[in-house]
Amino acid sequence: MSSSDQTSAVRSGETAAPDRRIVGGRSIRWDQGRADAAYAQGLWVKETLADALARAAATEPNRVLVSEGDVRIDAATLLARATTLAHALLARIPVGSVISFMLPNWHEAAEIYLGATLAGMVANPILPSLRDHDLGFLLKDVDSRMIFIPETFRKHDYAAMLTRVAEASDNPPLVVVLRGEAGPHIAYASLFDGAEPRDLPTLDPDAVRMIMYTSGTTGSPKGVLHTHNSLHALLRQIGQHWHAAPGDTFLVPSPISHIGGSIYAFEGPLLLGTSVILMDQWYPDEGVKIMVDQKITHLAGATPFLEQLLAAAKAAGTTLPDLKVFICGGASVPPSIIREASAYLTHTAVTRVYGSTEVPVTTVGAPSRDDLDHAADTDGRIGIAEVKIAADGEICARGPQMLAGYMHAEHEASVFDEEGFYRTGDTGRLLDGGYVVVEGRKKDIIIRFGENIAPKEIEDILIEHPGVTEIAIVGLPHERTGEQACAVIVEGPEAAPTLKDILAFLDAKGVARFKIPERIEIWPSLPKNDAGKVLKHKIRADLIAADEAAKG
Repeated sequence: MSSSDQTSAVRSGETAAPDRRIVGGRSIRWDQGRADAAYAQGLWVKETLADALARAAATEPNRVLVSEGDVRIDAATLLARATTLAHALLARIPVGSVISFMLPNWHEAAEIYLGATLAGMVANPILPSLRDHDLGFLLKDVDSRMIFIPETFRKHDYAAMLTRVAEASDNPPLVVVLRGEAGPHIAYASLFDGAEPRDLPTLDPDAVRMIMYTSGTTGSPKGVLHTHNSLHALLRQIGQHWHAAPGDTFLVPSPISHIGGSIYAFEGPLLLGTSVILMDQWYPDEGVKIMVDQKITHLAGATPFLEQLLAAAKAAGTTLPDLKVFICGGASVPPSIIREASAYLTHTAVTRVYGSTEVPVTTVGAPSRDDLDHAADTDGRIGIAEVKIAADGEICARGPQMLAGYMHAEHEASVFDEEGFYRTGDTGRLLDGGYVVVEGRKKDIIIRFGENIAPKEIEDILIEHPGVTEIAIVGLPHERTGEQACAVIVEGPEAAPTLKDILAFLDAKGVARFKIPERIEIWPSLPKNDAGKVLKHKIRADLIAADEAAKG
């Protein structure tokens, strides 16, 4: 493909920059031409998830939508619970308010998400791993009016934390406690006692229905706005490309406070006719047992989930014959693990995908067992989005599933180009008529003696070394070369390689000498976020701090 081909969009679309409009009391980015196209294609529709829930309860009242442990919630029950909760919410706070929930993968989260939807409010999932400082920032930034929390989870006292956060806030949200003592807060069960029926608002499918914060690796977290329709388009794409059919079952161990876990848990059962089984903690052996017993058809997760699932399946002597697809994304995915998993899971299409909270499922992978090379060696085929590669190599994307803007419009100036494409911050290339290959983060590019080094290229090769279980290559300041490439390695089944070993290994692979790391650090593990994404900014900061300390 020529460079001119790589810098053009592979889908035609409007080129005018979007305007802004007020929908449901919030200012969002709006491109009328692209909106009309999305409606014409059926990716956007004139109904919301509330309509889908009512329809499911009327036509399939006994169909189980959400399961967790021994709890099974059917469509009729979920509608009843969500409706009662909507009435309770409207008795306390106005339409359009933000409702936060900081919950593990518990079934009540579906009730809260749908209750907020029916009440015309905006759902705000928050990672349970956050603590006082970050939580206080998010709640203030989004102006949350109510937050749902566990009393405790994984030995952390959330009720006490919210007491501290509320005391430090000028305008704290109401706090609702699940599965424990509420103390000075509101008990979840009490919301269902005596909630008086009231008229529910008419919903606009173009209005914001979820705000999800980014990880904030390059600054303060930013609130990503998604509408009813951006999520509807996302689910339509999943149904089309990931072989998701009515009656299928998703296992969801990934956090429901991330975009992936949330759509499989909350949207899929109603828009795809699927069901979901939630795991609030990932135990691979237990996960394999659930997958066999419940005939799980779909699973998605970051690289560690796939690696651990594969090991557990081998130990259990099962090839998981009901599993249609494993969607692997959210972190660097070595081609070798896709090939290894595909070879063992003989009924499953295992594929890499690419996306972000801002433009979820930018690529749909290569979800066919007949296309292993693309599944392993690329980050997937472009789906309903448009993708272009900018002159500096940055991947840019826009589509009907993309964000409607950020919580604060001033955050948008640096991340959208003049045509309304979202600048992902990743570098890459297009090949074979529309497959994306991600080469790294723009800020991950290491420049040594004026030569650009894409760490992911070398990481994907070194992960095949038997002495390497995990690897992250980062650039560190260097007086003579500008930067040096440091490989941080988690030791594998064999002893971790030395620099001499790495040189020989990469030489044998035909890697240019200037790309080879000149420093190695052996760590017991790599820092990751809850989605399994390696936190390179933290690795880099820790190494720089250690170097400074060593200098005295």
